[in-house]
Amino acid sequence: MIAWLVTTVDGWGYTGVIVLMAVESSFIPFPSEVVLIPAGYLAHQGQMDPGLVLLASILGCLIGAFVNYGLALLVGRPFLERYGRYFFIAPSVLHKTDAFFARHGAISTFTGRLIPGIRQLISIPAGLARMRVATFAFYTGFGAGLWSLVLIALGYFIGDNEALIRENLPLVTFAALVFVALTLLVYVFWNRQRQLE
Repeated sequence: MIAWLVTTVDGWGYTGVIVLMAVESSFIPFPSEVVLIPAGYLAHQGQMDPGLVLLASILGCLIGAFVNYGLALLVGRPFLERYGRYFFIAPSVLHKTDAFFARHGAISTFTGRLIPGIRQLISIPAGLARMRVATFAFYTGFGAGLWSLVLIALGYFIGDNEALIRENLPLVTFAALVFVALTLLVYVFWNRQRQLE
């Protein structure tokens, strides 16, 4: 499958990046590394433009994220409001989700896009909570763009060395998690300071 993905990126170009990142951001998750690192390497070879790869990646991520967001909003919310009690999801839980995303939806969406395994799922509670579309789009694009930039740069600078990528990819993931933790700490501190004023 990875060989097919690499071939698709090479053959379809920017359209392939959009399609595959849309799939990666929806209900069929696979590592974005296998799309963007090869695209970064192709950019290093002069076959693709790194800026356009980044834009294609962000667009694809937004498409996939809005699939999840839309399904959660149009299908999940009415279903849970009607049948949630059978799954031990009381209306109060939905109201708490709404309140949480009203206050912390932006930071949750942004940081969620940087965490493996969470980046595909963060769109679902955002849709359930009816998060504002413009806010959701901005912070999804911001988080997805930052993660994409890191992977494209990785492919651009060391894309021809598979062993080096394998060695550094866990470090990149760890650095992203540290960045998320620091971002959340700053956000919590800022939020508390604002409440004290």
